[in-house]
Amino acid sequence: MTPRTVYIVDDNVEFLESTRFWLSGAGFGVQIWHDPQEAVDALVQRNRSTPACLMLDVRMPQLSGLDVHDALIEQDAELPIIYMSGHADVPLAVQAMQKGAVTLLEKPFDDDALEQALEKAFTHATRPLALHDTPAAVEPGATAGHDEGHARFAAMEARLTPREREVLSYVIQGIYNKNIADRIGLSIKTVELYRARGMAKMHARSVAELTRMMVTHRV
Repeated sequence: MTPRTVYIVDDNVEFLESTRFWLSGAGFGVQIWHDPQEAVDALVQRNRSTPACLMLDVRMPQLSGLDVHDALIEQDAELPIIYMSGHADVPLAVQAMQKGAVTLLEKPFDDDALEQALEKAFTHATRPLALHDTPAAVEPGATAGHDEGHARFAAMEARLTPREREVLSYVIQGIYNKNIADRIGLSIKTVELYRARGMAKMHARSVAELTRMMVTHRV
């Protein structure tokens, strides 16, 4: 079986080491960097015959995850990317998904969420895409998986009430409940209720997961 490699770029050294330990135990080859520029330099030179994906933190002090992504695109060195985001990074998370990320994980994430994200990433890694194509560049309906993902999203979104849809549209912009309440003239508790109901209907376990679905229009 062809070995699969996970590259990780994050400025949190403790997170890097703990994630490398988990992934190595699961049988993946793992390479980590806390310096994003070093990561870009190394990834440009990587062995592209090995299935690989990149776990990339959205917000870092030197280069953001978006900057790293842009650098890889510019040097024709793209690979499937799993973005990782803190709770306060929703606007950046939206940009990440628009760039074509495979998926988005909100820290701290559990083992199941990581396993599902890696499965998606390696599906993209083995798909015969042109180097300039990003995962989001695949046209809806190009594969059975995309058909199913879009259909499931559409079915779940159709269950939202207009008010739930309105509240969720503010949520994925990173707007706090209090500010949402002020904008639409409802109490904070009512906004919280619509938010909870909407996320439950969308089967979103986090704002990051909701953002990914609402941006890509697929599950």
